[in-house]
Amino acid sequence: MIQKMEDLKLESYGYSLPAEFIAQKPAEARHDSKLLVYNATTGEIAHAKFWDLGNYLPPQATLVLNRSKVFPCRLMAQKRSGGKAEIFLLDVHTTDKRYPNCYPALIRATHKKREGDVFVFAGGVPGEIVEATVEVINKDGTFLVSFNRELSFVLEKFGKVPIPPYIREGIADSDDLDSYQTIFAQEVGSVAAPTAGLHFSEELFARLEKQNITRAFLTLHVGVGTFAPVKSEEIRNHQMHKERYFVEALELSKIESCFKEKRPLIAVGTTSLRSLESAYNKTSGQLAIKAGQLYETDIFIYPGHEFRTINGLITNFHLPKSSLLMLVSALIGREKTLELYEIAKEHNYRFFSYGDAMLILR
Repeated sequence: MIQKMEDLKLESYGYSLPAEFIAQKPAEARHDSKLLVYNATTGEIAHAKFWDLGNYLPPQATLVLNRSKVFPCRLMAQKRSGGKAEIFLLDVHTTDKRYPNCYPALIRATHKKREGDVFVFAGGVPGEIVEATVEVINKDGTFLVSFNRELSFVLEKFGKVPIPPYIREGIADSDDLDSYQTIFAQEVGSVAAPTAGLHFSEELFARLEKQNITRAFLTLHVGVGTFAPVKSEEIRNHQMHKERYFVEALELSKIESCFKEKRPLIAVGTTSLRSLESAYNKTSGQLAIKAGQLYETDIFIYPGHEFRTINGLITNFHLPKSSLLMLVSALIGREKTLELYEIAKEHNYRFFSYGDAMLILR
């Protein structure tokens, strides 16, 4: 696809979106969301229900889905010296070997943060004070925090679902515990849901099986970097945060079979697509990774990228000037992407995490 200079400018990825298009709740049934289908080869556009997905997929297609599980990473606390605070945990694992009992986090507080600051959680076990301590302030603005109780206990007692700020101003309710999680989520580690997978239900999977559509799973733990705004006016200067991914042996064999037999692969979500493109080796024509081994990727896909792994993508409608919008633009062109977004608004599609979906076929 020919790359234009405008494709590399941040301002070229803006579009107008009135607030009423931003979904605040998911569809009543997951598979009842709308589906905009675009065939990049023929130029055809169709409007359907997600329930009818199998009618638009190529024969014998395999869906590649991300089964990372969102953990309740938002922790509301109070600084011991006074003032409210929010600790947003970035990982359920310790990430710095020098600090084996510390976890990476972002912290929002009413006062300046310092190493040694202590935050207290209310509403836990009577008579027990549960605390978090800032051990390290990193140069990138993140923190390493320790807890005086096991992390699993802290998350169970105080953790809240990390819904995005454009959904009810980021205030989760009890329904979000289930709705902001795919039904196939398995491996704990994401701070945001791989939202393209939210449209799938057990009933839809059963229907797809009857249509000879198979599934393969991988795991990429979604970090806040995926949704961080692109600030560089020249988008090539944007640096993605690293995210961890892996593929188990059985799932890897399913994907490799598709490459060998030239059967269609459809990525469910940008996280699945980024994992596949990161792992693919064009010389071997396979994924150059070992089953079950943990890898990191900071791949940033924007116009000019040559896709090698997929025949299609299922994705939601993304924020203006986001790296995810740029990824879709790399697949079908920026102008076509923005044109489809305008068509979606004309047909009252709902946008962002709880919104409707697109199926792009190549």
